[in-house]
Amino acid sequence: MEALVQLGMVSELPSDAQTDEIRETKDYFVHRNGVRYAGTHLIIDLWGATNLDDPDHIDAVLREGALATGATILHGHFHHFSPNGGVSGVLVLAESHVSIHTWPERDYAALDIFVCGECDPYKALPALKKGFQAERVQLAEHKRGLIG
Repeated sequence: MEALVQLGMVSELPSDAQTDEIRETKDYFVHRNGVRYAGTHLIIDLWGATNLDDPDHIDAVLREGALATGATILHGHFHHFSPNGGVSGVLVLAESHVSIHTWPERDYAALDIFVCGECDPYKALPALKKGFQAERVQLAEHKRGLIG
């Protein structure tokens, strides 16, 4: 153990760099209009939508939307149920997630976008409208982790 201490690999107290890092740790909660919360969760229904049976297209549209919010994409996974069937998928973000479930036979898609920190989920809407050519968009917002 003494040899490790001499090499600087083990210490009982954090170094100045470590304590500075701890002091600057950010919790990524949002503070807007006197309200503090974890993030914004949008529930989005697209009606009269197109390209809902193409996993590659869906992946590309959701990635464009996620990047527009300011989020960092970590991983994506999309499942096509059968030829001409629906798609379920998710993008895992450093700031949370984007998910989709489609019913191409009804020209309908259900999405949710949850982001924390400085990301703005509303900035994804133009990419979704353009990419799926939705005739109608229903939208609901929920503030997650509301503190007050």
